[in-house]
Amino acid sequence: MISKKTKYGLKALVYAAKQQCRDRVRIATIAEEENIPHKFLESIMLELKKAGYLGSRKGKGGGYYLLKTPDSISISEIYRVLEGPIAPVPCVSLNFYEKCDDCDNEANCEIHQLMVRVRDSTLNIYNNTFISDLID
Repeated sequence: MISKKTKYGLKALVYAAKQQCRDRVRIATIAEEENIPHKFLESIMLELKKAGYLGSRKGKGGGYYLLKTPDSISISEIYRVLEGPIAPVPCVSLNFYEKCDDCDNEANCEIHQLMVRVRDSTLNIYNNTFISDLID
């Protein structure tokens, strides 16, 4: 299950992508249109900006805008920025691997093998779905 943070981040990026290229959108507008708590959205937008997906401009006519094209932003990238590992358990994570304390041999662990398949299926969908695919 994804967190509200990731869900709201994806909704905000889709909203920004629906605007004309480089048009700035205000957080208040996104929050109102997408029913996202304003303060929570502020922190999400700052994380996406720090990660290089959004730019911003202050003052009159200011707001956030996409720095990358919607067809170049994969869901897996955004998921990792906002959520962290995609893997359901640490022992199958590609980027955040941790050995399980209760497992002596991952190669013989049935749960490990199942979670590898879950990770691979999920990763395939996230890697091959882009913000542009979520636009109506």
